[in-house]
Amino acid sequence: FDSTIAKASLPALRIAAKKGVNLVIATTGFTAGDLDEMKKLAKDNKVGIVIAPNFALGSVLMLHLAKIAAKYMDYAEIIELHHHLKADAPSGTALNTARDMTKARGKPFASPPEPINPTSSRGQEVEGIPIHAIRLPGLMAHQEVILGAPGQTLIIRHDTINRECYVPGIMLAIKEVVKRRKFIYGLDTLLNL
Repeated sequence: FDSTIAKASLPALRIAAKKGVNLVIATTGFTAGDLDEMKKLAKDNKVGIVIAPNFALGSVLMLHLAKIAAKYMDYAEIIELHHHLKADAPSGTALNTARDMTKARGKPFASPPEPINPTSSRGQEVEGIPIHAIRLPGLMAHQEVILGAPGQTLIIRHDTINRECYVPGIMLAIKEVVKRRKFIYGLDTLLNL
């Protein structure tokens, strides 16, 4: 199990795969080329490689539900809140959520009209969805997907209270990586979502 950073993870993965070691990786920041290389390493060395950007099952379900809702609601925004020491903003989970929602929708989300005095307070737009990143002490990891349509809103929220929430997802990946012996990206695949 590796939860370091992409820059350190990929060289370790190359060595481990050539030695026949199955891997579960909890790191984001890999390029498309890195992922293609991992697929080839898994196939060539007959090992399992599972990479998941988030091992909290509730977070995986939140993304799944957001992709379903994206097909039916015209507007969306994401608010993600993390502890003050988190290095990236917006989070990898928020970025993946925006990309996957837009892909599931098959077209861009609608945007409200431009304000008279535009500011940068609308959040970083990703795939047409403003993402608002909050970093404060006292927080762990939280994400809220807010979808809107005329006369209604839908809020899908996941809260990570402590790190024990990752254990069931990690255990699932460890059990499955030895059975499947191929490259798998995301716990949603292991959960058949």
